[in-house]
Amino acid sequence: MRAKDGATGKAIEPCLISVRVSRESFAELVLDEPELDPVASLHHLNAIVSQHPYDLVPVRPVVTFDLSRYKIAPERDVVAGLDSRPDLVAMDPIDFEHLIRRLFEKIGLKSWVTQASRDDGIDAVAVNEEPLIGGLCIIQAKRTKNVVSAETVRSVAGVVNDKGASKGIVVTTAWFGRASWDFAPRKRVELIDGRHLKALLLEHLGIDALIGLPKLPPNWQTRDVS
Repeated sequence: MRAKDGATGKAIEPCLISVRVSRESFAELVLDEPELDPVASLHHLNAIVSQHPYDLVPVRPVVTFDLSRYKIAPERDVVAGLDSRPDLVAMDPIDFEHLIRRLFEKIGLKSWVTQASRDDGIDAVAVNEEPLIGGLCIIQAKRTKNVVSAETVRSVAGVVNDKGASKGIVVTTAWFGRASWDFAPRKRVELIDGRHLKALLLEHLGIDALIGLPKLPPNWQTRDVS
C-alpha cells in the first residue's frame, strides 16, 4: 500500500501482507461467496500478515525464483586474494565473473555465477527481492579491451525476454557505443562501462582497481582507468 511515513513525511510503500500461492490453490477460493472470511483465507494460504498494519509495520515479502534452469558454479572468494590495486583487464575471466557477483551481493542482490556452458552467454544471475521493483537479473560480464558490440547488448536483451527476467545487465571493463546506449533502455538492459564499474568497486568493496586499456575510450579521462 501507499502511505506517508509519520516520522519523515516521505511517501512509503510498506508491504503489510505477503503470500505466495499456486494457481491451483488460488482457484479453489470462491471469491464471490459473501461468507468468505478474508482473514481465514489468508491463514489458509499461509500468508505473512503484519502484526500492526495500522501502524504500517511491514513484513518481509515472500519472493522466490526458480534457478533450476541455470547451472550454478561453486562460489569462489576472489576479493581476499586480490592485489591492492588489481588490473581488471588482466584478471582471470572466471575470477572476474566472481568479482562481479560479489559486487552485486554487496549492493544488495543475491547473486550466483553460472558454469561455463551453452547458457546463452549468461555469466551470472542475480535476484532483487524488493516486491515492487525486484526480480531476476541476467548478467553478462565482459572483461575486454575493446568496445562491447551492439550485437552483444541485443543478444542479452533477447535472453532477458526468453528467460522472463526483469532486466539484463552488461558490465564491462571497456565501453559501449552510441547504438548500445540508445538501444538498452528500451529493452530493460542496464549498461555498466569500465569507469562506472571502477567507481562501484571502490564504493561498495573498497577496491581501487586499475583498467589496463591500451588507449582511452572516447570521452574518458586518465583518472577513469588509473
